[in-house]
Amino acid sequence: MTKLNCWEFKKCGRNAGGGETGACPAATDVSCTGLNDGNKAGRICWAVAGTFCGGKVQGDFAKKSVSCMSCDFFRTVKREQGEKFLLLRAGQQYGQSIR
Repeated sequence: MTKLNCWEFKKCGRNAGGGETGACPAATDVSCTGLNDGNKAGRICWAVAGTFCGGKVQGDFAKKSVSCMSCDFFRTVKREQGEKFLLLRAGQQYGQSIR
């Protein structure tokens, strides 16, 4: 089974190349490569500040948590990862963004 990254799932065009819309921080954050089996932060985008989901810049995890946890992509990753699901990056705490 192919596990999609957020920009592939959402088809937003904000992958690392970004095109006219520019790249999303989730598509360029190499520190998250492999988390939830994703490329860069593509499968832990909810833990990355400044993502562009929904056509506008999102804040840190604490500000995004409600909208992200109701997102179809978040629920898909959680289901696909099962017990291996990571909510936050190593060293990150709820209400704190890492940059």
